[in-house]
Amino acid sequence: MESALTAFCLLTFYLCLSACSIPSLESPDCAAARDGVKEFYSFHFGNDMSVSSDNLKARQRFLTPEFFGTLSSQGDTSVDPFTKADTPPKTFKIAKCIQEGSDKADVAVQIYWRYETGKVDQRELHVETIKSGDTWLINKVSN
Repeated sequence: MESALTAFCLLTFYLCLSACSIPSLESPDCAAARDGVKEFYSFHFGNDMSVSSDNLKARQRFLTPEFFGTLSSQGDTSVDPFTKADTPPKTFKIAKCIQEGSDKADVAVQIYWRYETGKVDQRELHVETIKSGDTWLINKVSN
């Protein structure tokens, strides 16, 4: 009787444990691309978001050489190339990822502005990422 009770408890524990796991519906590459984009936007929002060559250089490690070159040659602008806005948003959220090949993925990023009136504005960006070695780098940001 005691061994039956122990077996029942172990089976119940196993079923509860397996029921709590959340399966990942994304490929490992998409999950890695999302993580890279999240790391970049966490860095971007956690530091000075103003557009300057020094701030761009601080973000270079997250960008493909082509995208970094394009942004470096744009000159002075008031629009943040990573949020596509001239007023800095307050926060962001990483949304879905669509894999476009073994070394390319599109990650949706939602950015939010909260105003003193309580109003909240949201915009969605699409961040194209390219796999370089084991790292996913940002190659383009578009609305």
